[in-house]
Amino acid sequence: MIKVTFNTDMCKGCALCVGACPKGCLAIAADKLNGKGYSPAFIKYQDKCIGCAFCATMCPDCIITVEK
Repeated sequence: MIKVTFNTDMCKGCALCVGACPKGCLAIAADKLNGKGYSPAFIKYQDKCIGCAFCATMCPDCIITVEK
């Protein structure tokens, strides 16, 4: 089982990870702000994730962890 986790407190909401996901599993939270005032990214469809880790590679702040 693949598990993707985000350190949402550090996320800037840049959405680079969202664009990098080939399966469209990620999204930006429209109704939530983190401590820095940004809308963080999150995994919307965990079951569709293939574990490619493109999202983690694209993240400039290294806040995404992909576990297989």
